[in-house]
Amino acid sequence: MFINNFDPIAIQFFSLEIRWYSLAYIFGILIGWLYCKKILIKDKNTSKLFDDLIPYLIIGIIIGGRLGYVIFYNLQYYLNNLIEIPMIWQGGMSFHGGLIGVIVSTIIYCKKQKLDKFIFLDLIAASAPIGIFLGRVSNFINSELYGRETNLPWSVQFQKIDNIYRHPSQIYEAIFEGIVLFILLNYVFRKSLYKSPGIISALFLIFYSIFRFCIEFTREPDIQIGYILFNLTLGQILSFLFLMFGLFLFYKKNES
Repeated sequence: MFINNFDPIAIQFFSLEIRWYSLAYIFGILIGWLYCKKILIKDKNTSKLFDDLIPYLIIGIIIGGRLGYVIFYNLQYYLNNLIEIPMIWQGGMSFHGGLIGVIVSTIIYCKKQKLDKFIFLDLIAASAPIGIFLGRVSNFINSELYGRETNLPWSVQFQKIDNIYRHPSQIYEAIFEGIVLFILLNYVFRKSLYKSPGIISALFLIFYSIFRFCIEFTREPDIQIGYILFNLTLGQILSFLFLMFGLFLFYKKNES
């Protein structure tokens, strides 16, 4: 059993605080960007276009992630505290909201440039597990999104929360949504085991959703929401919806 008492602040210089969660976003984007440019992208023109897409993606992640959290997870609170909606430094980002933001920003960019959006969405999907891995590790450091009570040998006591030993659900997600998903998608991508652009994006939605849905059974539900339909969490409901969309996209792309 493990005691978690990590400091969420990575660097502090006088009153300036840089948190692990912020570093996870920064390095997730940077490493994913470099991985695509150095490993996945073979064409110089595509590489340049991908560079130009990055600012769109950053805006999409921030706006989508924040609005997703506000709308999906805490709408009533933010309706009564509108001034706090832009205060992302106080925490509160939704993965599914960020994913929608990435999709929308990529569509906007590709429509403007008259490009096939799925070429770039596949690149993003293949590199996204890097950022997911770093994000989940930072969730563990921050003692947030923690698991349900368990007596398993690898259980963790999050001292900033309580004295209960819990599943390290953040680490489960880092392993499956980060490492396993990265290996799977990049094997398919680099071996060209797909017929058309969009397959990697579909596989990302399918396998991320399956991993997230299953791991949520070990994760404590959000206190302000609890369980919803059929005793499932909101994360599981959203994952199911994204899974259905992923399966539909996979069918359409294999059909074409």
